[in-house]
Amino acid sequence: MSNTERETALTLARDSLTLYVKEEKFILPPKNLPQLFYNPRGAFVSIKDIDGNLRGCIGTLEPTKENLAYEIIQNAVSAGTNDPRFPEVLISEINKLQFSVDVISPLEYVSDTNQLDAQKYGVVIEKDYRRGVLLPDLEGVDTVFNQLRIASQKVDLSLDEQGIKIYRFKVTRFSEG
Repeated sequence: MSNTERETALTLARDSLTLYVKEEKFILPPKNLPQLFYNPRGAFVSIKDIDGNLRGCIGTLEPTKENLAYEIIQNAVSAGTNDPRFPEVLISEINKLQFSVDVISPLEYVSDTNQLDAQKYGVVIEKDYRRGVLLPDLEGVDTVFNQLRIASQKVDLSLDEQGIKIYRFKVTRFSEG
């Protein structure tokens, strides 16, 4: 992870939400981005307030856009305006918010929970059309059991249900502050 990649990811996220909140327009990625941003990748954008409280978080595990730059742009706008847990971000808040961008590695099927590590891997718990996701290295989520429990509760699954599939993924995290 280079400083240029970090600055690019965070600038894309912040500038995307700022322009959208001001004018309801999406930015275009600048030219000559680091190579990482031309590849299709999933990404999560998280927004926290000045006290460190979550203000929005939206992401994609697999790419839905042509490249990572567009993925970050879309998810930053969605995190600030479409996270159903929070009201839309106001322009007066933008300068008081902290952004982080998690670039997602491809999902890996897990046959044994011993292959998990709550600090190193995010998890996906899946059954039928329900899919619970939890990013790695989150404050207060110190054990694999807690990570799996929280991910399963998000989609109303019990950890002992038959037919549950578990996947893991790594993230490259770019954070302000």
